Amino acid sequence: MESDFKTKLHDLVYSKKFELFIMVIILINCVVIGLETYQPRPVYDNISLVCLIIYTIEISLRFIVRDSVKSFFSSGWNLFDLFIVVAGYIPEDISPNAGIIAVLRVLRVFRILKLFKTNLELRLIISVMIRSMRALTYNAMVMLIFMYVFAIAGVHLFKLPSADNGATPEQLEQVAVLLEQAPHAPGNSDDPYGTLTEAMFTLLRCMSGDDWTDLRYNLVTASRMNLIPVPPVVVSIFHIFWYVFAAFLLINLVVGAVINNYQEIMEAEKKNIKEISDKLKD
Repeated sequence: MESDFKTKLHDLVYSKKFELFIMVIILINCVVIGLETYQPRPVYDNISLVCLIIYTIEISLRFIVRDSVKSFFSSGWNLFDLFIVVAGYIPEDISPNAGIIAVLRVLRVFRILKLFKTNLELRLIISVMIRSMRALTYNAMVMLIFMYVFAIAGVHLFKLPSADNGATPEQLEQVAVLLEQAPHAPGNSDDPYGTLTEAMFTLLRCMSGDDWTDLRYNLVTASRMNLIPVPPVVVSIFHIFWYVFAAFLLINLVVGAVINNYQEIMEAEKKNIKEISDKLKD
């Protein structure tokens, strides 16, 4: 009798209708959290409290229909839900410290991430991202190595004259004119290849496609003004080669790692759900 009740409860908790209901609650909670950023109102707090109670009931039901205590707490999603629920019951006035209150409010925003838990496909995407981190770590190492090499080359080739490296007053005046006329180069911006760290950030900009052509135009102008020691053709070859290499090769390595894990995780997730369901029916 108890087994039949647990089976029916399991079917209810993992049914499409229940998942759809939780998804609607999460969406309502997301909207309320967004509205609170404009003007806090008591009605928003009441709706958030109702959503929190529903989340508590949901996690309680899933604990009841668990296969085992170990399997329940070994699930990252269950731990995440517990964290969201427990954090929701911490009162914001627990401390007069404004920083702690701000942190508690930020924790409430994480309820939005519960949306990934209610849908299999969304859950699979997150699982793929987590599983792919291992492969992405090595991809990131390769990317950083190449970025480091190109950044050092960029500093040697394209660093603009400055007071720190013994530039003459005439050169400093020319640099000021260049930065004033250069597109997408605000007055508070640093020399894109002035230091190693700034050069690596510049290469990251190029990789994302953010105004990398304007960067090339600015350096071509700097070359014609004899502010950097290389001709315009070197500027063009350097940036075109880096953009093609980074955007089409390195990024595709990341995409390939994610795609290779997607099918494997999707099959494992469906198999896990089926095994749990079969155990409860037996």
